[in-house]
Amino acid sequence: MRTSLTTAVFALILAGGANATEKLTVYTYDSFVTEWGPGPKIEANFEAVCDCDLEFVAAGDGAALLGRIKLEGAATEADIVLGLDANLAADAAATGLFTPHGLTPETDVPGGWADPVFLPYDWGWFAFVYDKTRLATPPGSLAALLDAPDDVTIVIQDPRSSTPGLGLLLWVKQIYGDEAGAVWERLAPRIVTVTKGWSEAYGMFLEGEAAMALSYTTSPAYHAIAESDDTKAAAIFSEGHYMQVEIAGKLAATDQPALADRFLEFMLTDGFQAAIPETNWMYPAKTPSAGLPEGFTTLPRPQKTLIYPVSEAKSARDAALAEWLEALSK
Repeated sequence: MRTSLTTAVFALILAGGANATEKLTVYTYDSFVTEWGPGPKIEANFEAVCDCDLEFVAAGDGAALLGRIKLEGAATEADIVLGLDANLAADAAATGLFTPHGLTPETDVPGGWADPVFLPYDWGWFAFVYDKTRLATPPGSLAALLDAPDDVTIVIQDPRSSTPGLGLLLWVKQIYGDEAGAVWERLAPRIVTVTKGWSEAYGMFLEGEAAMALSYTTSPAYHAIAESDDTKAAAIFSEGHYMQVEIAGKLAATDQPALADRFLEFMLTDGFQAAIPETNWMYPAKTPSAGLPEGFTTLPRPQKTLIYPVSEAKSARDAALAEWLEALSK
């Protein structure tokens, strides 16, 4: 009898302990959860204030995230998806799997942010990054890249799985419109390969397998700050650069709605935003109280920002993807 009572009391203690530590599951892209990415620091900062267990789950590159959520539907274990971008927002909202955040955020995202379902956590401009010791004269425009010498090769990402790859697709489409398909046919011979995600493409560039890699204007800050290496730079194009806004949203089927709301609110505080510049190497959606790291203040900024409105991005993407597939299949 005494043994049974002790066992029952112990079981109650265990049950009480399990309830005291709630778990929040956040699906995100692979590089976010690496030891050098923002995941570990943000996890520690949020768990210090939430009395919860925050688990980041790597689920492929940004565009692949949406595919996984569509496949899993309402049965997904995710409470939050973090790592889509503005180009995917309308498509993601149309699934009906996400629910409005109910917040009125103040951000520093250029052009502002007013989407009722998704919140931004960082932003940046896409750019081709090159090594100054290997490419002395980078192209100064997309038009110049088309006419560059044959050894000015590039490595890019697949727009069907990667948000940078999708960004380049829309960058070309916005500059060239109906001529975008012809532009891709001219670019095709200098594309070394198309990778599934950003990490693979940038790794190939660093190993010298291409003269330039599709990345961000902020990518050289990593080399300058973390490696004291100033040999990497972003080629600034006169036509302007396409802007990416990375976003997060709460799943309607979450069994942790209050904790998910708390995470979204936390996302725009210093506990999250201060980690972004020197781990995700992007501009934070809301500038931290301590400001940006010194290495960010000297980065070149494009003269013109290009971006499709959220409501137009899906139709532009569908047309551009068809042109891209046709051009690269020849």
